[in-house]
Amino acid sequence: MTTNYKFRGQDQDMIGKNDYAKTKGFKPAIQGGLDYAFGDSGFYVGNWNSSVNWLKGNSIEMDVYGGYKFKAGPLDMDVGALSYIYPGNSSGNTTELYVAGTYANESLGSFTAKYSHTVSKDYFGYAGNKAGSGLKGTNTGYLNLSYSKEIVPKVTLKAAVGYTNMSSDIRSLGYKSYVDYNVGASYDFGNGLSLTGSVQGANKKSSYVAVANPGVDLGFGPFGQTTYSPNKARFILTLTKTL
Repeated sequence: MTTNYKFRGQDQDMIGKNDYAKTKGFKPAIQGGLDYAFGDSGFYVGNWNSSVNWLKGNSIEMDVYGGYKFKAGPLDMDVGALSYIYPGNSSGNTTELYVAGTYANESLGSFTAKYSHTVSKDYFGYAGNKAGSGLKGTNTGYLNLSYSKEIVPKVTLKAAVGYTNMSSDIRSLGYKSYVDYNVGASYDFGNGLSLTGSVQGANKKSSYVAVANPGVDLGFGPFGQTTYSPNKARFILTLTKTL
């Protein structure tokens, strides 16, 4: 459970009263998933789900993925494919291929680099036939660098920065490539229960704007209109239970 679900720095609960954007920071989401590994082969499949509210007719994100993990010298490697599915509004559906490498050292901490590459024409409602734009989200890329280290018993420092390189078609609509960030710490209560507090957000806020209050049209433009960016920084609490 989380107080606000952000994906690559952007709020995933946006639709409020009369279909205008929510501006409040407290937008709780329920999340959960299941992974299955095929013995010691390195192959795995999984599913992760979260409540969302940014597409009309949809209230859940369902991620389905599968991949292969292996060792490459000092690195733990992970390659696979992931599909984001939004039942009720398929314009958000997106498929990516990914590759990740992790270097873990007891004294230095854990470093992970992960790159995800969009192979579907559709990209989270920004582009694709289902989005109605006729443009392509294919070749949008996302690079994420993350770090974690236990600084005192049960307390782990976590930090990550990501870069979304939008496809040329999406950029032509005015949606710029952007950087997101996630900085915080987690506390391990034991028995698989942990609490994480973090600040998450992204830059390029002016490129990602939704109307929160339309204001009043006086004939020369809206008066009193307010806008909101899903890239706005938020302090987020997440309670996680691992079985």
